Amino acid sequence: MREKPPSDKPGSGDDDWTLSGDDEASWLLSESEPIDGAEPLDTRSQNEGDRPEDALMDEPPLTAETATVVAIAPVAAAASVGAGLITGPDDQTPLASVGTEEPPHPAAHRTGGIGALFARHPRTWLVAASVAAFAVFGSGVVALGAAVATPGQAAPFAIVDVDETATPTPTASTPPPRPLPATEAPASALRSCSVASLLGDSRFGTLQAQVLNAATGELLFERDPSTASQTASSMKVLTAAAALSVLGPDFRAQTRVVAGSEPGTIVLVGGGDLTLTRLPTGQEPVYTGAAHLDELASKAKAAYDAANPGTPVTKIVLDSTYFSGKTWGDTWPATERAAGWLSHITALQVDADRANPQVFLSPRGDDPIGRAGSAFASYFGDVPTELGSAPAGAAELASVSSQPLSVLIPQALIPSDNSLAEMIGRHLAIAQGLGNSIDAIAAAIPQGLAKYGIDTSALRTADASGMSRNNAVPPEYFTKLFLKIHAGEGDLAIIRDGLPVAGESGTLDYSNRFFGANAVARGHVRAKSGSISSAYTLTGMIDAVDGSTLIFAIYATGNVGSGARTAIDTLTTGFYKCGANLSNT
Repeated sequence: MREKPPSDKPGSGDDDWTLSGDDEASWLLSESEPIDGAEPLDTRSQNEGDRPEDALMDEPPLTAETATVVAIAPVAAAASVGAGLITGPDDQTPLASVGTEEPPHPAAHRTGGIGALFARHPRTWLVAASVAAFAVFGSGVVALGAAVATPGQAAPFAIVDVDETATPTPTASTPPPRPLPATEAPASALRSCSVASLLGDSRFGTLQAQVLNAATGELLFERDPSTASQTASSMKVLTAAAALSVLGPDFRAQTRVVAGSEPGTIVLVGGGDLTLTRLPTGQEPVYTGAAHLDELASKAKAAYDAANPGTPVTKIVLDSTYFSGKTWGDTWPATERAAGWLSHITALQVDADRANPQVFLSPRGDDPIGRAGSAFASYFGDVPTELGSAPAGAAELASVSSQPLSVLIPQALIPSDNSLAEMIGRHLAIAQGLGNSIDAIAAAIPQGLAKYGIDTSALRTADASGMSRNNAVPPEYFTKLFLKIHAGEGDLAIIRDGLPVAGESGTLDYSNRFFGANAVARGHVRAKSGSISSAYTLTGMIDAVDGSTLIFAIYATGNVGSGARTAIDTLTTGFYKCGANLSNT
């Protein structure tokens, strides 16, 4: 929880309150030890003319009349004894009470001697006689009386019987011992390193953040961690974690060639491997270790010729039906294709449709299936190609497979490869029987994450890469998941070891990250960055200067620009410097 700063209300100092009633009693209210989180009482006058502007207008001012005071009053004598009668509430004679004088007696009673004394104080003698009788006979207490009332009113009369046996001596009882905890919780050390001076940077737009101690899970710092907001490319961490849970680290995507339904026809069947490269074997594309199209063509040609001697391949059918629906997200900017950040998502394509297979930010085209078909057809004399689907039960001629998921995940996370993340997301949805379109991802990622035991009800997933502004995840979900990633739970160490490192790799090694004074944190921050026009994020782990490891998530959303990256890096560096001594101020 965020610590509440000192109140700046007028009159909220430590002065004591003293309220006086109309009687001799006074009541003291002290504010010398305020309760955490409670607003101190305003000690100024609360009259109509000087009520503070922020006072609750429907709440009366605190006065002796409005203060709730519980007092136990002394028990007063409810009757005065005279001439053998107990005066009741209807008697016109004032009731005698503790601490009050007796009513004055007529002058005729003021004579000398015992008789005079009795005449002047008859009630005193009667009371003394009653006490003596009780002491001698021990038979009980008898209350007699008739109210001195107006004619026609009956006098109340009450008798209380008691047991005639001797009054027993009460037995002292020992209260049961107060239960104590089995183990005494150690006192938390006072954390004193503050990053408060960094929080007002306008480049944050709307700032959200949370920091945990990786070793203990202790909350060190937070600002609005439970509101689900846009994630940008930090979403790839969730996609990767869900895929490891459902697909497993050994999953591979496959591209096949099968026999067509007509003589001379073969079918190139895309199995959702966007890393398949058209570069000749021996040359490495962006995706190191990717399957090569020339190898697939060579295997397929040999198998076809063996099965169809003397009949050349005259047509190639291109089957990309393994993925369906839209190939481009509703909120993805079209400019991202030309900028080289994302391709149309189809089950059949090569090099994620890059113009240059060896350049990460190479422009993408508008027909990834056609580019793949042309490259494949070049190994068969550039025969014509057409879109279609493989016949049911068609004989397989050849196949090649992608790298395992354990390799694909770092290839997606370190450079923030959007096409590869979307490919993984489609396979995740298919494996769970949820469909093979981008729309299926909305359910596929939360369901895939269920294994980790973290509540996913606040998650909203619109794509697998984080390019969509319709994704929304609370920062606290990332910190909870990163606790497990840091611990290497299940196969999550693949994510831990496959993240960019500040100043060393991927998106955190760009010249606009962790430069200047923030360079001190280079090599110590392992995290996933995210950047879209309306959100900048950084989520991951910090190896702090004091030797502790911190789990953190920072969001800058809303009215933000590229400067938000530097603001995020500066705050991250602050966390790095504070370490486990980071305070929540």
